[in-house]
Amino acid sequence: MYTNRPRRFSLPPRPLALLSLLILPLLAGCGSWGFPGVYRINVEQGNIVTQDMVDQLKPGMTRRQVRYILGTPLVEDPFHSERWEYIYMLRNGNNTLREQRLTVYFEGDNLERFTSSLPPSEESGDESEEAQADSVASAETDT
Repeated sequence: MYTNRPRRFSLPPRPLALLSLLILPLLAGCGSWGFPGVYRINVEQGNIVTQDMVDQLKPGMTRRQVRYILGTPLVEDPFHSERWEYIYMLRNGNNTLREQRLTVYFEGDNLERFTSSLPPSEESGDESEEAQADSVASAETDT
């Protein structure tokens, strides 16, 4: 005897399968707050630019000289060929520990100006004051 009725299979409810389906979306959101005790490494991205490098930049330098001092820029935009961006970020997971930005502007092939998120060096100011004091002292001894 053959009947045309479709067979129905009913599986007994499995609590473990239901529990895993409920917990899975909760675990997917764990990336935002992280598991306790999990070590996250520091990730450095971009160009490392030191204060010594910035102090060497002088208006009128050629692009080749700037590239020699600072290295290849991270962003060399084809639409803004007169501007180079040197960006550095240090992150630990989602936290940004340090961020530096140096933008170099050119007029033709020569350095026009630059902006930096690094604070100005105190040494360069001290050197100029010492040079002024030396020149004043030498002028006094000449008279």
